[in-house]
Amino acid sequence: MALFNSLSERFNHIFSKLKNRGRLTELEIKEAMREVRMALLEADVNYLVAKDFVKNVSEKAVGDQVLKSLTPSQQVIKIVKDELTNLMSSNNQKLQVSSNLPTVIMMCGLQGAGKTTMCAKLGAYLKKSGKKPLLVACDIYRPAAINQLQIVGKQAGVEVFERGTQNPVKTAQQAVEHAKKQGFDTVIIDTAGRLHINQELMDELKNIKAKVSPTEILLVVDAMTGQDAVTVAESFNKDLDITGVVLTKLDGDTRGGAALSIKAITGKPIKFTGVGEKIGDIEPFYPDRIASRILGMGDVLSLIEKAQEAVSEEEAKALEKKFRENSFTFDDYLKQIDSVKKMGNIKDLLSMIPGIGGKIKNLDIDEHQILVNKAIIQSMTPQERLMPEIIKASRRQRIAKGSGTSVQQVNQLLKQFEQSKEMMKQLKNGKFKNFMR
Repeated sequence: MALFNSLSERFNHIFSKLKNRGRLTELEIKEAMREVRMALLEADVNYLVAKDFVKNVSEKAVGDQVLKSLTPSQQVIKIVKDELTNLMSSNNQKLQVSSNLPTVIMMCGLQGAGKTTMCAKLGAYLKKSGKKPLLVACDIYRPAAINQLQIVGKQAGVEVFERGTQNPVKTAQQAVEHAKKQGFDTVIIDTAGRLHINQELMDELKNIKAKVSPTEILLVVDAMTGQDAVTVAESFNKDLDITGVVLTKLDGDTRGGAALSIKAITGKPIKFTGVGEKIGDIEPFYPDRIASRILGMGDVLSLIEKAQEAVSEEEAKALEKKFRENSFTFDDYLKQIDSVKKMGNIKDLLSMIPGIGGKIKNLDIDEHQILVNKAIIQSMTPQERLMPEIIKASRRQRIAKGSGTSVQQVNQLLKQFEQSKEMMKQLKNGKFKNFMR
């Protein structure tokens, strides 16, 4: 997720100037806070939210404990991080589970926010967590909405309940009864949206709410719409008393206004974010991790979680053994390529590493090269993958032809592999004591 790049860059610029000054004066902190306020407004953060944020930070930052400390700039940055976290909710807000199953989750929002796809993403997420979800098609107005839910439901491996164009309230009631009889523990209702908020839409949503008593009412909003998303959230919350928000398209050109304003304006937390187009591109919203990434501090916990999803504990131990024994082969290299691809975009992964986030904007990472390397390895024989030293000129020409690449590209991969082997020798000799950890 290229998360809030412009806001992150502004903050890094502001705080780098503070770091270079050593001891700070109250005037210098106030000047920095003026810049922070401008950065927030440019990121489309609500005016009142930005004003209160700067006020809270300023009050804490100009105290004697900060001004007279040996590391005042670090103290100020910590205060900003804590306030950013509080702005978005103090911690991750999990989905509530009903004491009387099934748990009913009502998804609402305007057209174009990605609500139907998010229903399937949430279904896939819950299924992966051991739940048995059921998707319910209650959008009878948008052309092909039911068919779209069936398609994304199939991709997610989640059953879809639909009754054509009958009254959505009746369909929702029947779906809950069906879930009880068939052992589904979670019902996710895809309600109708509109191009804009109107009374007809709200009346239908209120009727569904009254008949099925949802445990969660989640509003799906497009993060790229900034302040408009906050306005939409206010309206839905007023009529439906939503329990949380799901932000979609957080991987796009998001300035940050919606994520940083919604909780403060509505009092309702962001619970999930959509971070890509694939069914698996959904993440719980962790305010502290988001705050860290905005400030260029990385997000090690999310990186670890992605790694754990992509590589099992057994695979990690086997890889560690190969590193120790210096027996890493091209077959292992191929497995690592697939594991990295499962984890997502390489730039996004690098942005999670502390100290790197703000430095990768102009870094040229050719992800296509990964696919090229994979094609080259797949064009090798099993013996060549095991013993690359036998790959001489004629073999290199054959591999290049088979993979649709050049001999130079094959040579480059072989050189990279040898460099990796050399690093592993150093690892074996103890020069990278904590490398695997």
